[in-house]
Amino acid sequence: MHTVWKGAISFGLVHVPVKMFSATEDKDISLRYIHKECGSPLSYVRKCPVCDKEVAWEEIGKGYEYEKGKFVLFDKEELDQLTDESSKSITILDFVDLTEIDPIYFQKTYYLSPDQAGTNAYRLLMEAMRQTGKIGIAKISIRSKSSLAAIRVLEDCLAIETIFYPDEVRPVSQVPGLPEAGTVNDKELDMAKLLISQLSTPFDPAKYTDDYRQRMLDLISHKIAGEEFHIAPAKQESNVIDLMAALQASIQAVQHIPTDPGPSLTGTKKTKTKAAPAAKRKTAKSKAAAEPADQQNEASGPIPVIAPKPKRRSPKSKTTVS
Repeated sequence: MHTVWKGAISFGLVHVPVKMFSATEDKDISLRYIHKECGSPLSYVRKCPVCDKEVAWEEIGKGYEYEKGKFVLFDKEELDQLTDESSKSITILDFVDLTEIDPIYFQKTYYLSPDQAGTNAYRLLMEAMRQTGKIGIAKISIRSKSSLAAIRVLEDCLAIETIFYPDEVRPVSQVPGLPEAGTVNDKELDMAKLLISQLSTPFDPAKYTDDYRQRMLDLISHKIAGEEFHIAPAKQESNVIDLMAALQASIQAVQHIPTDPGPSLTGTKKTKTKAAPAAKRKTAKSKAAAEPADQQNEASGPIPVIAPKPKRRSPKSKTTVS
C-alpha cells in the first residue's frame, strides 16, 4: 500500500506515531473521450480565454471568486501560512460510542499502522478502545484540508474515517416534497413489517457485486476479441396500483408463505384477512414461480413492489399509491 500521510495520534500526553493508508479503492471503469474521426484520445488544454493561449503550470495561481468575475488571488506562500502547525498530529478530542454517529457524517476510511517505535503505544490504544467499546473523535489535516475524524478498531488495526463538520451536512428540512405527518393503514403496515422480517439477514458484503462493472468488463472483452455483444433490454415494470396486492405478491415471492401476518407480528388477536380475488392469486403465484430462487431471496436493496393488474377490482379494495 502507498503511504498517504505520516504523523502521530495524540490523546492526553500520549503520542502514537502512525502511517496512513487508503482503506478503499475506486474500481470504476474509466472511459476516455475519443475523436471518432481518427480514433485518437482527446487531451485537456489549460487555455486562457482572454490571452487565447495555453498556460503553463508555473504561470497558474489560485483565486477565490467573491463576485461574478471578481477574484482575490493567493500565492503558494500565503496558503502555506494557513496550514495548521499541528497538521502532522491526529488529536483525539473525545471518546464516544460509534452508535451515536449517524452514517451521513462519514466520508472516507483509512488504515493506520504503527510507525517507528510506536508499536507498544499503538497496541495499548487499540486494546483500550476495544475493551471500552469507544471510538475517538479527532481533528486531522490531510493535503491542507482540515477534517473531523473517527478512530476505531477494525479487526487488529486502527482505522480512521474522515467525517463532515455539522455545517457541511444539509438539514432534512431542505428536502422538497417530503410527505406530511399522517397515519398508515394498519393492515398494510403489518404486511410491510412481515415482508421486512422475511428479507432480514445478517450483513454479508461478499454477496453484493457491481453488476454494471461486470457487464462493462464483458463488453470490453468481447469488443477486444471482435465479437458481437448484445444486451437484452430490461424488463419494463408496471406502475404500482394496489399496495395491499403488491405486498401480498412480494411476500409470496420471497418464501411462499401465508399472507396473513398472524398474532406473532402484532401481538394482538389474529384477525381474518379478506382473500385476494382469484385473478390476483393466480397471477401472483405464476410471477413468484417464474422468478429465480436467488432473486427471490436477495436482500441487497428494496424489493420492487409491483402489483399484477387484475381484470376486475372491487372499488372498495382499491388503494392508490402516490
